[in-house]
Amino acid sequence: MGKKYFGTDGIRGKVNQDKINGEMFFRFGLATGTYFKNIKKNKQTAIIAKDTRLSGYTLEPALVSGLTSAGMNVYTLGPLPTNGLAMLTKKMKANMGIMITASHNPYFDNGLKLFGPDGLKLSDKIEKKIEKLIDSKINNNLSEPKILGRVKRLEDGTDKYIEILKNNFPSTFSLKGLKIAIDCANGAAYKAGSKLFKSLGAKVFAIGISPNGLNINDKCGSTFPSKIKILTKKCKADIGISLDGDADRIIICDEKGNIIDGDKIIAMLAERWKRKKILRGGVIGTLMSNYGLERYFKKNQIKFIRSNVGDRYVKEKMQKNNFNLGGEQSGHIILGKFATTGDGLLVALEVLFSMRKGKKASELFKIFKPTPQLLKNVVVKDKSIINTKKCKNAIKLANKIINGHGRMLVRKSGTESAIRIMCESENKNLILKCINIVNRSIK
Repeated sequence: MGKKYFGTDGIRGKVNQDKINGEMFFRFGLATGTYFKNIKKNKQTAIIAKDTRLSGYTLEPALVSGLTSAGMNVYTLGPLPTNGLAMLTKKMKANMGIMITASHNPYFDNGLKLFGPDGLKLSDKIEKKIEKLIDSKINNNLSEPKILGRVKRLEDGTDKYIEILKNNFPSTFSLKGLKIAIDCANGAAYKAGSKLFKSLGAKVFAIGISPNGLNINDKCGSTFPSKIKILTKKCKADIGISLDGDADRIIICDEKGNIIDGDKIIAMLAERWKRKKILRGGVIGTLMSNYGLERYFKKNQIKFIRSNVGDRYVKEKMQKNNFNLGGEQSGHIILGKFATTGDGLLVALEVLFSMRKGKKASELFKIFKPTPQLLKNVVVKDKSIINTKKCKNAIKLANKIINGHGRMLVRKSGTESAIRIMCESENKNLILKCINIVNRSIK
């Protein structure tokens, strides 16, 4: 049986509809607070961070109310990258952490990403247990008046996060002499991004640092890489870094203006880590990872395993196989040596650390030639259309045509009301033909 509220990466949807509203966020807070309460601990603690969406002002108080009603003491951090929350959840020994965000989605969406005391995203099993609590009678989970939780704002969350990031590298690590362009997507890293790189001595050119509650991911950030390309070339920067709304994704632009996606970043890191004997086991990709990446790893004798789409599933597979590197083409990259989830700024530091001896970004990412790939997102009212006979037959036909010449994947989006059609082949006409076959069956 599927999940009612949780998708591939937390809970997400349109604000003031269905599950993303004040009433439901109270229920989410009450349910998660109830689940994560530890009767052996005197201090029950939850920490909350968010991105810059206007709706955060509505949803955060409701979430806090639910958590304190469950007997949780709450610390609010304000805007902070998702992995910053994960890191601080673990460091502060909190029972749980909640990130209010819809990641790369537009401003009118919002949602939640939940982390356990270990800083890890929750398993499907735990999410299902929480869903039962969400739908249970409110009175069953309310605390006695004398043990209600308290709320406190922590103003130094960004500084604490930056400190943790920098502590993963030698104290001598410096970015002095480097020019860095960064697009913070008007999101959660609008303060942390520039502050981090400047503190290491870099000259920083920043855009996407003026959030107004409505402009998060709006023609900027990792889903709109042309913006960082323009800035990198204009400023003659050594590298361009583009993040998404909650800064758990990264897309890079080299000094020549070439866009570097998650697959290419992962390939570079894997090669470097293998050479430095840091790589443990191999690399976890996803069903969306480019076939060229798979061939590259095979050629270089690096073990490669695919997981379902979603950095949570990547992390689960990394743990199962005892790997320390994994990620997605979209730029979700997990450095298992340092983090429990994707972190655009952490990955950027690791890339910059590789450049510290004067190597250019364009040289760094000359790794593999991707197989031509096309991804079409088809917006739908009901994602179950993928299960209709018409759609199933179309997918079957397209797979038959592409078989032996490439690869095709059709799936429901876990974060948006869309069907994702991906096809890759050296034959571009074949790609278009197969995508059109499936697309016609959905419309």
